[in-house]
This record gives sequence, structure tokens and C-alpha cells, in this order.
Amino acid sequence: MADPPRLLVFFASLISLRFCGADKGSDIRGFTPFQFVVEPVDTLAVRGLPAVLNCSAASDAPVRVEWKKDGTFLNLVADDRKRQLADGSLLISAVVHSKHNKPDEGVYQCVATIDNLGTISSRTARLTVAGLPRFLSQPEGVSVRSGGTEMLSCEVTEELAPFTRWERDGRPVELDGRVIQLPSGALVISNGSQSDAGLYRCSIDGLGPAKTTDEAQLQVSADSGVEEKLETLQGPVAVVKVVGESVLLPCVMKGYPVPVIRWTLNDRPIDESRERFAVIGGGSLQIVNLTEEDAGIYVCQADSGNMTSEIQAELTVHVPPRFLTRPSNTYAQESMDIIFECDVTGSPPPTVKWMKDGDTVIPSDYFRMKQHNLQVLGLVKSDEGFYQCLAENDAGNVQASAQLIILDLDVALPSAVPSLTDATTDHVASGPSERNDPTPSAPRDVVASLVSTRFIKLTWRLPAEPHGENITYSVFYSLEGTNRERVENTSGPGEMQVTIQNLVPDTKYTFRVVASNANGPGESSTPLTVATQLEVQVPGPAPNLQVVSVGTSSVTLSWDRPVTGNGEIQTYRLFYSEKGRDSEQDVDVTGLSYTMTGLKTFTEYSFRVVAYNKHGPGVSTEDVVVRTLSDVPSAAPQNLTLEVLNSTSIMVRWQPPPTGTLNGELTGYRLRYRKGLRRADAAEISTSQLFQLIEGLEKGKVYTVRVSASTVNGSGPTTEWIAAETFENDLDESQVPGVPSSLHVRPLVNRIVVSWTPPENQDVLVRGYKIGYGIGSPHAHTVTLDYKQRFYSIDNLDPSSHYVITLKAFNNMGEGIPIYNSATTRPQSDPIDPDIDFYELFNNPYTPAPDPTPMLPPVGVQATVLSHDTVKVSWADNSLAKNQKITDSRYYTIRWKTNIPANTKYKTANTTTLFHTVTALKPNTLYEFSVMVTKSRRSSTWSMTAHGTTFESIPSSAPKDVTVISKEGNPRIININWQPPTEANGKITGYIIYYSTDVDAEVHDWVVEPVLGNRLTHQIQGLTLDTTYYYKIQARNSKGMGPMSDAVQFHTPKAEPSDKMSSDQGLQVKPGHPTLPEHGIGSNIDKPGITGRQEKRVLVIVVIVSVGVFTIIAVIAGAVLCTRRSNSHQKKKRAACKSSTGSHKYKNSSKDLNPPDLWIHHERLELKPMDKSPEPNPVMTETPIPRTAQDPAAEPSHQRRGHEAEESRRGGRPKMMMPFDSQPPQQSVRNQAPAPEPPVAPSQPSTTAEHQKTEALIKEEPSINPPTAHVRPTHPLKSFAAPAITVSTHNPPTYETTLPSTPLLAQPVPGVKTASIGTLIRARAPMAVTVPSAPDQSETSTMLDTTYETDELSEEMAHLEGLMKDLNAITTD
Repeated sequence: MADPPRLLVFFASLISLRFCGADKGSDIRGFTPFQFVVEPVDTLAVRGLPAVLNCSAASDAPVRVEWKKDGTFLNLVADDRKRQLADGSLLISAVVHSKHNKPDEGVYQCVATIDNLGTISSRTARLTVAGLPRFLSQPEGVSVRSGGTEMLSCEVTEELAPFTRWERDGRPVELDGRVIQLPSGALVISNGSQSDAGLYRCSIDGLGPAKTTDEAQLQVSADSGVEEKLETLQGPVAVVKVVGESVLLPCVMKGYPVPVIRWTLNDRPIDESRERFAVIGGGSLQIVNLTEEDAGIYVCQADSGNMTSEIQAELTVHVPPRFLTRPSNTYAQESMDIIFECDVTGSPPPTVKWMKDGDTVIPSDYFRMKQHNLQVLGLVKSDEGFYQCLAENDAGNVQASAQLIILDLDVALPSAVPSLTDATTDHVASGPSERNDPTPSAPRDVVASLVSTRFIKLTWRLPAEPHGENITYSVFYSLEGTNRERVENTSGPGEMQVTIQNLVPDTKYTFRVVASNANGPGESSTPLTVATQLEVQVPGPAPNLQVVSVGTSSVTLSWDRPVTGNGEIQTYRLFYSEKGRDSEQDVDVTGLSYTMTGLKTFTEYSFRVVAYNKHGPGVSTEDVVVRTLSDVPSAAPQNLTLEVLNSTSIMVRWQPPPTGTLNGELTGYRLRYRKGLRRADAAEISTSQLFQLIEGLEKGKVYTVRVSASTVNGSGPTTEWIAAETFENDLDESQVPGVPSSLHVRPLVNRIVVSWTPPENQDVLVRGYKIGYGIGSPHAHTVTLDYKQRFYSIDNLDPSSHYVITLKAFNNMGEGIPIYNSATTRPQSDPIDPDIDFYELFNNPYTPAPDPTPMLPPVGVQATVLSHDTVKVSWADNSLAKNQKITDSRYYTIRWKTNIPANTKYKTANTTTLFHTVTALKPNTLYEFSVMVTKSRRSSTWSMTAHGTTFESIPSSAPKDVTVISKEGNPRIININWQPPTEANGKITGYIIYYSTDVDAEVHDWVVEPVLGNRLTHQIQGLTLDTTYYYKIQARNSKGMGPMSDAVQFHTPKAEPSDKMSSDQGLQVKPGHPTLPEHGIGSNIDKPGITGRQEKRVLVIVVIVSVGVFTIIAVIAGAVLCTRRSNSHQKKKRAACKSSTGSHKYKNSSKDLNPPDLWIHHERLELKPMDKSPEPNPVMTETPIPRTAQDPAAEPSHQRRGHEAEESRRGGRPKMMMPFDSQPPQQSVRNQAPAPEPPVAPSQPSTTAEHQKTEALIKEEPSINPPTAHVRPTHPLKSFAAPAITVSTHNPPTYETTLPSTPLLAQPVPGVKTASIGTLIRARAPMAVTVPSAPDQSETSTMLDTTYETDELSEEMAHLEGLMKDLNAITTD
């Protein structure tokens, strides 16, 4: 018996193995905590002193720390000055630094590694070594007035400024709110007193032995009361700080009276009571604990009472990078796609790079950076490790890490796995299962249904053994020759197609498909290798487009050569446009850089570059927007006015310079004023408002004022000096103004013009006037006007109405006494109110008589094309002075039109200048322009005409009439045809055809095929059978691409035809195989674009034509029968009997009857083109008629008649073909002259147009000589006589036909063959056919010259009656 303890151990082992095998998820390895506790920071070191860079990493496993300097690992063994401390920090015992040797200065980084696991890197830290202590200048002695402000300079380099100190009389200067040290090192003393006097010197401490400047004497003088000019000692300058730091913006002003200093931020006053803001040192602004909101434009405004000054500077606040989303630890399996998320913020926006185990990740096909995230595609085992996101900007850098663990395929992934891309999210849910239930077999028939340059669409069929429902599929693919496999899942259960995106052009990929059910993934399909198409031959976008503004009107552009695109780059086209305008201009460049000149100052422009090669324009770059540099304003402020308020003050008002002349951001206005009209010292005032009150002036003096606008570049032109005289004494405002001295009215149809004069007492101040008016009462409406106003137009009045008008002056004391008047507007029948020139109205009461001489028309009319829809028309006027300055009320009328279409009407516009810009024109269109001038009631004749053709523009409409047809005999090839766009807007240089199996796919997912030139047809090959394709076409010209056409749908056939012949040409019926297709030969059923309704329509047309022909023949026969003799009745019967039995044989005796002059009885039928039109494509009408299973053409002649009679009883119709005269083919089908003796070789049709062929197919046995009918171009149905032909009826020959036989053609002999012309792109209605009365002599040279006698004519009529019965049997429904 076994030992019990051993049994227990044995069973325990079995249980352990059982449970361990059942739960493979317990084998998942956990993540290892690994991070930096301390990271190095930027350090300022001193030469010769030690420096320490701290670093410490923590983990459960042993950590090895190393250091990098400028990206290279340090060899601490060989450097005795550097050593690593126990915690990982780096110690530099003595910093070495000289002008030519700086071994310690640089960027340091700490690298921590866990062997066999991974590596992480710290953020970077810069070690800067302070330079040698030296002074750039020495302080100078100064004198300060008691209570004033003064500054002592100490100019040093930026890195030495923190080490500067000041001493007075050998003692350190104590800094406070009155005495401050500026960031530059200068010392500012405000509110000076005698205690500040002494000897000052600046020293540099902390960098070895102290170094000092020479001593400078500061003297304090008593307040003398003498006015001192305002002087700026130190103003604010642009500065960049980091959030949380402090900043001091200096504003040191000197003058007497002591200036008052105020600060504004973005034109808003700063509240100095806030804790973080303080004005110290007499005017400098100190801000502590900076925030992002503190950034902006700071303006220091100093006002000393008689002068003001403004200085501005920009404060930029940077924010170090900060993580919003950190990458997280991730589990995955091989072939998966994962994404590490990393979202950071900061100012300026941080740049992000990724590292894996301490090495920088280089973007590739499998490592992609999307925004700040990292995608790892097609995982392999070597991708396992630590990944770090490092973000950096000017304010600092940060890092965050995450671990990736790749599990075996037989280990289930955790239920929640973050950071998986959409391509593999479903793959997690379909992880391995321990069930033993069956899984699907391999998917069948995996094919690439659509292959493009950068994507491939795969389709497949359901597995033979799905073993369940809701089957999902995963497509695994890889570059040929690599083991890194990626996976793409279908969008939902049952979906049996997927599009693989972002592939490389002209590259082979291997695909396999795996189906999954509830039990897990099944078998893989056989690998399929597919190569993407070659990239489109046009160039790709030019990379690295950079635009730099180098002047006020010029920019410099540079770019690199396109990476993609075959062929040599012929030129680059640079497109640019002004922001806010739709018009785009272009210039051709041969190199990789260009300097654009002639631009507007301080204006934003958009630039893009397109490379051209021999195939045409490539892909455009993204638009780059840049603004030209600013400049001083190019125009003075407008509408400067002076208003004397009283005896000591003048209010100055103005408007900004005209739009487009500021040339920069307006910083303010400078106003200068002086006493008197002559040159004198002028006072200056700076302001940002559009008005300024000048006070403290002398009474009764003339002052002149002018204003200029300023930008950061300086002041622009000034206005003219405007004069105003202050009052000798201030006007009285203790009483209301008097009554206005006069009130005049001038009534018109819809308005009344009012004028007046001020009150007689000029000593009372008038601040304005009020006009009241209304029908019958003046109190209905009130208008308030300025005191300077002397006239006003009351508009929108009713005609023929009596209005009462009142006028009164007012000031601050109230309104004065009104003055009244009334007027009746003129009736509506009077002419429309003219535009009133108020100056002429009130200053030129007498209008001179008009000059009877006519006006001279404008000359030198020029049309300058500006864009695709804009033309500038300019001219000269000989009736003006030499300077061409318009001083009267003349105006010009411009008219323009285009000659396409010819009946286009003129459009007109009026202007008062010597040029006019005509807009809203059509692109690439020739216009004519003319001008005339009008003055008063005189007008000139129209000027000479100027012409201009607008520039081309991109097509504004899509190609039209897009049709798709399958190529004859090869359903995998289609021909696509179209017509040019209606609005091409230029010469079409090519077309682009897009096609896809998904009409809703994005444009970049469609397959693209370019078509060069103006071709209107294209052939697409290699399509998949039984697949629906969608086609779009886009036209392009020299300016770019137009809109796409609507999608056209076309479904390829299910299988290739076995006989490789088009259905347009029918099927061959061989001996022993009389059965025809179900729908009959030539049926349009299953043809794309032809419906059952169209078949019925064609059938109706054929019936109408047949009835018409029958009617014509009946009329002719009736006319002849009326003239026949009475004794011809028996002969007619015999002829009719002979015709009804199908006998068409004639004897060679003199009593034989001549054959009738009908197109039916000809030796040989041959269809020839009728060259009446130069159009290249023949167009035929086809009437498909359903056929029975038995073809009369394949039966002997004695059986056909019975079938024909039966068909006429059933209402059947044979297929009939008629040529359409208006569009014959370009080439003729050869005619073979009728051979007098057999055998005769079959006629060979010649080739016609490129895409469609017109053929007459006649197949016969060598022993048979069939008759032929000749169809001439001038007479479609010309007739002639032919000799009789004897054909044996004992052994009727067998033959092949391409079309159903027509009874009319089949009756003469059983060996006659029929001919057909294949259908073309679209069918047209049949044309009416007329039978000519007589043939041409040249075409009837073989006819008998004998004339018919009465008996012979009677027999012919009997024969004709038999034929009419046959025709009746055909056309009867």
C-alpha cells in the first residue's frame, strides 16, 4: 500500500496543475513602479566653484543611474572633476569656464535603468556659467532737485545683473520703495533729499573677488521753482517672464513740476491697490507672483502739467508645460495597435517628443505621432518597455512615463485595457477562450476589390463552416518580407469587407483574414499579396514652406523639393492673396526661394506653393499666413476741427487716417499747437483719443494746431496747421440765445431745404439749434443741430403737403425764441429732387446759363485686368485742366459687356473719379468698355472702346453627361465618357476620374486616375466582376480643380461571356444549335442604361415606321392599279400567286418579267455610311424584338414562311435596324461590287471610330453568292434592277447570322444573309425615310434599258401586291 503522505502530495500536485491551467490570466506579470523622485533643474554656476545637479530615481528593483551632457553619456571614470553621488546626483567639484574652453556649460539629463526591464530619462537642465565680472560703462555724477528723481547707471551683462550691489560713501545702499535697483543694475532715487547726497559706486559680488566701478557724485539742490522739461531717464522695455516670478517695469521720469505717472494695461488703468501691483521708485511698476492674465501691453503715462509722455512695452508671461493627460501602463498582445495618450498645455505651446527606453522614437510606418499621442502599430515582442512623453517650451520641460507589457497570445488580456486604437479594440474582446466549441473555418475568396495608391479594399465570402452567427472578422496585414503584422477589424458582425488605409504607394502587402465567433478566432485564410498602385505622377506638396516678413512691403519665402512625385520639377507656382479677399494671384518661380515685393504695409497675406512637372500641377501646400512689417502712417488724420469754447480753451477734434494708411497698430496721436501763425515753439500733447482740450490759452489770440498719428515705428504725416482765435471775452451764457435773424425754406417734391442766420446778439453763447416741423404743426418732429450748422435738408416728406417749420437756438440756460416759416412741397408730377450742392445753393445764388457746346468724350480709355472677375477702367478727360483735377459736379458713366452671347446687354456704373473698378465679371471672358462724361444736362458721346480679358479661374461647374459603358467582350474594362463643364473658366488642361465601391467614402479614399489634355473619354481596367462602382469626374485648368460631378453608378457583370462577343453584335447560330438566348439576339435586357419602358418605346417607333412605309407603297400601288387595263386581271392573279409561294426566279426568255424597281430585290445587301455630318461617332437606332427559341434564319426557306405567319398571328416583331442619317461614321464601310460569277468572298467591314464600330456582318458558305443591296449616302433607299440568280433548293445551305432575319429580306432566296449595325452609346429616334423616285444613272448602269409595256406593268403590280401581303403579315399586331 502506498504511503499516505505521498498520496496527498500527488493529489495536491494534480489539483495545483488543474487550477493553474484553468486560469492563465493569473500568469500576467504586474507593472513595475519606476519613476524619478528628484530631477535636475536649471543652474547658474560660478567659475572655480562646485556645482551640483540633483537626481534620484525610485523602484522596487535595483536602479542604475547615468548622466548625459548634450545628448552624450558622460564618462565619469575619465573625468576627475565630476563624480556621481550615492543618490544619483552629479557633482562638479570645480567649474571650468573660459572664453575658448567651456567644458561644463551645457544641457544635462539623468538616465535611470533597470536591467532587463527598461530605461527612463529625466527632464533636461541647463548649466550656465556666469561670465567674468566686468562693467560695460561707469556711473556719472548727477544733480537732483529736492523732491525730484534721478538715476545712476551700472551697465553689466544680463547674467551679472543679479550679482550687482550699490554703495554710498562705502556703505551698502538700503533699498526700499523710494530707492530701488532696476533689473539692468541701475539705481533709482526718487523724492530726493539731502540725505541721498554722497559718493556712489556699483560692485559685483559673489563671483570671486568683488569688483567695483568708479565713484560718482550725487548732489541735491534746493527747489528753485523753475520749470524743467520732462525727460525720460528709463522707460519700460519688452520682457519675458515665467508664471510665478516677479517683474519690475521701469518708468523713470525727470522734470518740474514733478510728473505724475500712471500705468495702463491693454488700455485699462491698473488698480495700484491690488496686492500684487505696486508703483515704486517714483513710477516703476512692480508685479509679483505673475499669472497668465498679467501679459499684455503696459503703458507708462507721465504728465508734468505742461507736457505729457507715453512709453509702452509688452510683458510676455510664459507657462511651463503641464500634463493634462499622462500616458498609462498598458497590456497588449502581438499584432495589436496601441496608443499612448499624452495631452500637455503651456505657453508657448509645448513641443512633444517620445522616447522608448531612453532612445528617441523616430516616426515611421509603425510608430506614428497623432497630435501629442504615440501610436504603435503591429506590436512585436521587442516593443515591450518604458515609453516617455517629454514636453518642452521656453519656460521649461516635463516628462511622464508608462510601461508596455506584451502578453502571450494564450494569455487573456485584462477586461479593461486602455489606450487601444479603434483598429484593435474589438480584437481584445475576441481574445483566446478555453472553450472547446468549434470555431469558424477560414473565410473564402479573399480578393482585393479596390486597389489605390494608399489604400486597398478587401472583400471575402462567409466561411464554409461558420459555426454560429454574428461572425466578426480581423484582417492581418504586413509589408512583404517583414514580421511586424497589423490588424484591422470589421465595423460590425457580418461585415465582409474592410478598407486598409495609410499604405505606401507601389508597395507589396500580405493580407490574411480570420473569422471569429462566440468561441474565439478560427482558421486564417490563405495569405493574399497585393501591391498598391504607383503614386499619381504629379508632385506632392512642397515641404517646409516658410514665409518671413523682411520689410514693410516684402516677404521672403523658402521651401524644399517635394518628396513624392515622379519627373523633374519644371516650375513652382506661388499663390498669394490678401486676407479677406477671394481673389488670388500667382507668380512662377524656378528655384526654392523667392522674395515677394510690392505688398501692402502691415497687411496679412496668405501664401501657398504648388509644384509643376510634365504631368501638371501637384498637391498644394497648406496656406501660410504672414503679416508684412509695420511702418509709420502714410496719411494724416482727417477732418481736423477747432472749436473755441471760451477765451482760454479750444476743443480739438479729428478722425483717424483713411483706412489702409495706418500701416500698423495705432499707438496714439501727437498734437502740436503754437501761438500765432508764424513759426514758433510748439507744445506737444500725446493722446489716444480723437479729441483733446487745450486749456490755459491767452485771450484774443490766434492758435494753430496740427495732429499726426503714431505707430510703434513713429509718427506719420501731420495735418495742415488749422487756426482758431480765442474770444476776447467769454461769451455770456447767463441768458438764452435770441431769435435767429432769418429763416429761409426751399420746397422740393419730397424734402424742404432750410437755411438760417444766427441771432443778432453775438455776445450770447449758442450751443446749437433745434428745428421743428410737421404738417400743419411744427411740433410733430424735432431735429437738434450743431451751433455751426447754417442749413439742413428735411427729407422723406409727402408731396403737395403744407409744412410748418420752426427754428430756435439754445444753450445751457435753455431754448431761445423760435422763428417760424411754412412751405408746401411740390407735386409728385414734378421732376425727382436733384442732389443739392449746399455750397452753391447759399454762395452762388445766380446759376449761369449752360454752355451749349457739347462735352468731349473721355480719351485714353484703358482696361487693366486685376483678377478673374475684376477689371480696372481708367481714362483721361481733355476738358479738365492739365492736372486732371475734377472741381465741378461732372460724373462719368462706364458701360461694359461681353460678346458671348451676342445679344448681351450693356451694364453701367457711375463714378466721379477718372477710374472705376468693375467687379463680378466672368472669368476668362473678353469684355469691352467705354466711358462718357456728363455735366449738368450735357453729356458726351461714348469714348473709344477698350478691351480686356479676365484671368482664368478654377472651373465653377463639374463635367456633365457622365456615362459609363462596359467594353465589348471584356466586362472588367469600362469606358467612361463625359462632356466639358459648362463654366470651365479657362482652358481645360485635364480631368481627374475618381471611382470607388463606396459612394459615401471620403474623397481621399477613392481611386484616382488622371486624364491629360481635353480628352472626353477614358478606359478603366482591372475591375472586379459583380461589383457596383461609383464614378465622379473633376475638371482642372491652370488655376486648379473644379467641383466634382455627381456620382454615376455602374454594376459590372457577374461573369465574363464565354464567346467574348458583345451583345450588340448578336450570337452566332451554328448548324445543329438553333436555340437562341432567352430574350432574343440583340436584346437590350441586362444592358446597363436600357429599361423595359425604353424597349416598348423603340417597338412603338418601329411599328409607326413600318405602317408609314406600307401606306406609301399602298398609295403608289393604288395609283398604278387605276390605270391598268381590264384584260390584265388574269396576269395579276398569276403574278400574285407566284409571289405568294415565294418564287422569285425568272427565265431568260424575252417574255420573262423584269424585277420590280424595289430596294428589296437586290443581289447583295450592304450598309454604307452616309457622310453628311462631320461628327465622329455614328448613331444608330435599334429596336430589339423578342425572339422565339427557333431562329428563322437557321431554317430552310420552306419552313420560314410558316413561322412568319405564326409570328404575325402572335404579334411578334423581328428586329429591325435603320441608319440615322444626321450622324454618319467618319469612315465608310467598303462596298464590294456585285460579282457576276460565284464564288464571291465575303465583304470585310472596315474600322470606324475609336470607341464604336459600324459593321455589316455577312457570313456565308463559299458556294453561295448572296444578293447585295447598295445603300448610297445621297439616297438612303436607292433602287435598281439586278439580274436573276438561280439557287438550288434541294440542299438549302446552312449559315450563321448575327441578327434575326427580316422576312422582306429573306423571301427571295434562302441563302440571303442579313446585316446589322451595332448599337452605340445611346439610341436615338429613327428618322423618316423617303424612297427616291428615280435612281442616278451612274448607279443604275446595270439596269435594263427597256421600257415597260402595259401588260408587263400589270404583272409587276401583281407581284407588288404579293409583296404588300408579306409586309402586311409583318406589321400586323
